[in-house]
Amino acid sequence: MSQLLDSPIEYLKGVGPAKGELLKKELNLFTLHDLLHQFPYRYIDRTQFYQIGELHEESGEVQIKGILRKLATVGEGRKKRLTGVLRDDSGVMELVWFTGASWIEKSLTVGMEYVVYGRVGSYNRQLNMAHPEMEPANEGNSREEGAFSPVYSSTEKLNSRGLNARVRRKLVQNLLERLTPQDLPENLPAYLVQKFKLPGRFDAMRQIHFPRTEAEMNAARNRLKFEELFFIQMRLLQLKRRRRELVKGFAFETVGDYFNRFYTEKLPFELTGAQKRVIREIRRDMGAGVQMNRLLQGDVGSGKTMVGLLCMLIALDNGFQACMMAPTEILAQQHFNSISQYMEGMEVGIGFLTGNVKGKARKAVLEGLADGSIRIVVGTHALIEPGVVFHRLGLAITDEQHRFGVEQRSKLWAKSSPFPPHVLVMTATPIPRTLAMTLYGDLEVSVIDELPPGRKPVETSHRMESHRLRVLGFMREQIGLGRQVYVVYPLIEESEKLDLLNLEQGYEALTREFPPPQYQISVVHGKMKAADKDFEMQRFAAGVTQIMVATTVIEVGVNVPNASVMVIENTERFGLSQLHQLRGRVGRGAEQSYCILMTGYKLSKEGRERIQTMVRTNNGFEIAEADLKLRGPGDLEGTRQSGILDLHIADLAKDGAILQTARNVAIRILDDDPGLERQEHHPIRWFMDKYKKKWDGWSRIS
Repeated sequence: MSQLLDSPIEYLKGVGPAKGELLKKELNLFTLHDLLHQFPYRYIDRTQFYQIGELHEESGEVQIKGILRKLATVGEGRKKRLTGVLRDDSGVMELVWFTGASWIEKSLTVGMEYVVYGRVGSYNRQLNMAHPEMEPANEGNSREEGAFSPVYSSTEKLNSRGLNARVRRKLVQNLLERLTPQDLPENLPAYLVQKFKLPGRFDAMRQIHFPRTEAEMNAARNRLKFEELFFIQMRLLQLKRRRRELVKGFAFETVGDYFNRFYTEKLPFELTGAQKRVIREIRRDMGAGVQMNRLLQGDVGSGKTMVGLLCMLIALDNGFQACMMAPTEILAQQHFNSISQYMEGMEVGIGFLTGNVKGKARKAVLEGLADGSIRIVVGTHALIEPGVVFHRLGLAITDEQHRFGVEQRSKLWAKSSPFPPHVLVMTATPIPRTLAMTLYGDLEVSVIDELPPGRKPVETSHRMESHRLRVLGFMREQIGLGRQVYVVYPLIEESEKLDLLNLEQGYEALTREFPPPQYQISVVHGKMKAADKDFEMQRFAAGVTQIMVATTVIEVGVNVPNASVMVIENTERFGLSQLHQLRGRVGRGAEQSYCILMTGYKLSKEGRERIQTMVRTNNGFEIAEADLKLRGPGDLEGTRQSGILDLHIADLAKDGAILQTARNVAIRILDDDPGLERQEHHPIRWFMDKYKKKWDGWSRIS
């Protein structure tokens, strides 16, 4: 097995120590393997040239060839820019650079013919191209490079230090010239390569960088996407099997008094079919003598807390304690209040523990957990602190688990012996199927896909500034009917001061429209002290104030069934999943609820799509799929910390079919040959052993 790809990047011809440092810092490229696996994000079709005379504003990205006739620096200070004039037989085009003018000027020669690639724009009725890629025409492309020229993601610093697009292409060429098939042995069984008509691994790697035809490019891309997703699924499925075999768990064999009495006497409403199905799945898991690891997905208001409580009662029936961990004090308090209310008269010790529980109260909770008199505890990550000792912890529930790191969760699992507690992870953030298969492929997944009867879907509408008076009138009307209203402003770190100013101005404007003493308004934002925030939230929950002006701190927050209107300001600045979470704050009572999305007139194409999706559907899973398509998995909350989604080429928003195929193939292989002992599966085993260390980092999602 050749060690070439493990060599440090600075050893490649054309790199050296200084450029090597830059590639490490800017792009995390440390070895030749890393360079090879940084795939082009697009290609320039070198066979297609446009004439300047046939271009217009809507031409998009084009390639032209012409002579650079002029270069000049114009403007002063921040308006300083470099301009050039490119001429071909049909006309002239202005070129403009706003940054890096000095090094660009040094790298270009007036009078020379260039191949120029970029997006056509226009200024003062003159066509132009900002920051085009420039390559001397006489360099052309060698035959080996093919008709498609790769373009790799870059940074301003790389370009300015001599690692521009052209140089980066040359580096990859230098590497490919040194590679032999022994450096990239096949890692898929021959029968799979034949069945799916995939190119070999070595050929695919050459063709993804320098394809000669479009067909070659697509074949290489499909091969590498399949390979990437297949090995992720193999790893996750192996973990799942290993956990089933090795991680023993407490067997909860009894469903006794606590569960039955609550179910028959105290249950405040009939469970939905989906809730009953999920409880059956969880009961089966907890009774099997293997540690349960289950993800429970359900839209806002679908009744996850009730499912969690019934599962806790099964733990109690078997002589164990249960805990529920929430990411914020407000959410923990809400769970504690609703569980205490449901359990009234059941004589079960229930504790509450957060960082703010101090002194005698804290001591009492810690003693109760240690001696077993507290059977159920609800809290924040204060539950995983070293001083918290459980008498007999059997079930750990985490709510909105993407807000807890892997390390935090593992501390909770260590609080139980001889076996780890059963684990139920709850989330109201609907996760698209492709993402769930990849992020949580080693967990069992349950979905509550049904809302309780009597819940009316929230009516959502889009309004612009010109409709503001009508919106205010509607708010007045709803308050007159005894309802309450949320008005939410964005709070985004980069423009925090501006956002808080908007919120304050909004509050002042609303105070003029809804003057005291007839109306009362609460204000809540993340910069307030926890006690002040709590005070305002409680006033709103108690109905003392009719309007709550807030930032997204209420996204996972108070449950106020009487609040029936949600007005979201600057909607275009929120992500889809966030908008859906916010909308879930209303529609919790029996009354019809409304969500009004306020925007300015200028909306990007993506912003418009987000708003149309919100108006069209209340289905969280549909919204999550749309969000994945618009934003990509790396942006979705919780996926960054997993480490799984550092995908080099696959795209979960677009490659669902390849992912499903890869998972099915992996399941079949592991069912058939769990140890990968057969000769034809040795390439898989070799590859998985080679990259075992890399994967172990994310091997224990829970």
